[in-house]
Amino acid sequence: MNRKSIYIAYTGGTIGMQRSERGYVPVAGFMRDCLEAMPEFKRDEMPEFTVHEFSPLIDSADMDPQHWQLIAEDIQANYEKYDGFVVLHGTDTMAYTASALSFMLENLSKPVIVTGSQIPLSELRSDGQTNLLNALYLAAYYPVHEVCLFFNNKLLRGNRSTKAHADGFDAFMSPNFPPLLKAGIDIVVITGQIRPTGISALQISPIVPQPIGVVSLYPGISTEVIGNLLLQPVKALILLSYGVGNAPQHQSMLEQLQEASDRGIIVINLSQCLTGKVNMGGYATGNALAKAGVVSGGDMTTEAALAKLHYLLSKNLPSQRIRELLCQDIRGEISI
Repeated sequence: MNRKSIYIAYTGGTIGMQRSERGYVPVAGFMRDCLEAMPEFKRDEMPEFTVHEFSPLIDSADMDPQHWQLIAEDIQANYEKYDGFVVLHGTDTMAYTASALSFMLENLSKPVIVTGSQIPLSELRSDGQTNLLNALYLAAYYPVHEVCLFFNNKLLRGNRSTKAHADGFDAFMSPNFPPLLKAGIDIVVITGQIRPTGISALQISPIVPQPIGVVSLYPGISTEVIGNLLLQPVKALILLSYGVGNAPQHQSMLEQLQEASDRGIIVINLSQCLTGKVNMGGYATGNALAKAGVVSGGDMTTEAALAKLHYLLSKNLPSQRIRELLCQDIRGEISI
């Protein structure tokens, strides 16, 4: 087995934090020191790896589209030198970053795996060691040419992942798509496609921060809440509705949505449920949204829909074309 070379982009997050009087904090150089002290990462079966530590380190709660751009550009700058890439990231917004990178990285022919931990690598019961060991090993010897998320022995499609548990090791799930791989006693390929790393040139579709609103419907919601969100300069609104895409049949709300659609604002309908998909033709309440110009988000996660909107809006496409592309499968993010 030829020894592969993997690039680790350490952006920040719990995995590399150090205990302090103020709680866990990021400390420059600490992550690299931890890895140097762990012989498991130097075994002959493991790939060689290079760690690039971002400066300053980014708490995942502070992650924004400009940081997505930095990560994508870092991967592109080192793309020809390595067989695969691991992005170490905080868990709070990990699924957002994995979703965004899946759209930004065009013509991807090498694996990109986003991972992290719930407990710092330096702590006794850390899940970081297992997550990082597996991410490195899979990137080297089970290359899936996608942006993936690895956590708790499962390799998930990045734009199908969502954080489901705040403080458990099984923090992430893929509610509407099976795992790509499972790493138990044996590594089992489920829906992933294992291929040799390619040499095709990577291209980046830049993401420019876009004004996007998100509102979750609830019984008794005021139409003014939605109306205020639809004021300029918002370019899109993610509507988290009930069940298969249902919403109250408030005439004033429907009129606001229709007016927003006429102004070119994109409104996409996602379900508040973790599993299943939007079907606005199933009930009159959902059909009314469709008639008001609201687009179905199918079974996309909120993270994927937000990232996809940033990606499409950054291309300065006509609003009707964006509505069409939102319903199409671009990176495996939606079931058609």
